Amino acid sequence: MTDPIRLGIFGFPVAHSKSPEMHRAAARALGIALEYDRFEVGPDDLATEVKAKHDERIDGYNLTVPHKQAVITLLDDVVAGARAIGAVNTVVLTDDRYVGHNTDAPGLVRSLEEAEVRIDEARVVIVGAGGAARAAVVGLADAGAAEIAVLARRPEQGDALVESLVGFVECTLEAAPLSEADWHFDSATLVVQATSATLGSNPRANEFAAMLPIDALPPDAAVVDMVYEPLKTAVLMRAEARGLKVVDGLGMLLYQGAIAFEMWTGLPAPLEVMREALRH
Repeated sequence: MTDPIRLGIFGFPVAHSKSPEMHRAAARALGIALEYDRFEVGPDDLATEVKAKHDERIDGYNLTVPHKQAVITLLDDVVAGARAIGAVNTVVLTDDRYVGHNTDAPGLVRSLEEAEVRIDEARVVIVGAGGAARAAVVGLADAGAAEIAVLARRPEQGDALVESLVGFVECTLEAAPLSEADWHFDSATLVVQATSATLGSNPRANEFAAMLPIDALPPDAAVVDMVYEPLKTAVLMRAEARGLKVVDGLGMLLYQGAIAFEMWTGLPAPLEVMREALRH
């Protein structure tokens, strides 16, 4: 009997993660033996726990908040795209070495393509300057966006993100304070909400959404929120009320997971099975 593919996800907290159900459902659909567990590990214990899993020769794993940056120094190698983003969300045992990847960037792009949102020559505004925003910048720039503006509550964080990606992306890239959002929203064709501010657990989510100048967006603009809990965030509800195209975070979660599944198994991911698992 073939040994199961052994996988998991490191996070803190991690009980909310839908990745185990998604990957287990995919494995059942394909008839392959696969184990996918949750590893709730605090920042102080990450190095010890990752080393233990490496010693056990785990086949691969995902990382979620707050470990996507910290894991980089614990790996044997990191591919160029993930190194440019400065974050790893997927690790694959390759030729006896643990190699870090970032599937968030292509996952976002695929979710937008599925929703028929035009990326080529897009004028993009990204709200946020953390790891999710970095992945969005790299993914959208690679997909042909013409201009990307990174808006952050803390301007120095946005400046640092842009400065670190100069030379890695070919589109026009700038940073600005979130307080200047009106001017940037006025000409945007795509807005990406890349902070945790719209999470259902945040009591100030509605206040954050009300602060964004959604009414300034052109009528043909699209708005995506990378948050998927809830699916219809306060930002998306405001955009939808304006009649704008909206994209929730479930598609990005699906596609980043599908890309990782294919890396681990070498098999095409059963997308509809995985999508149904996420919805339930």
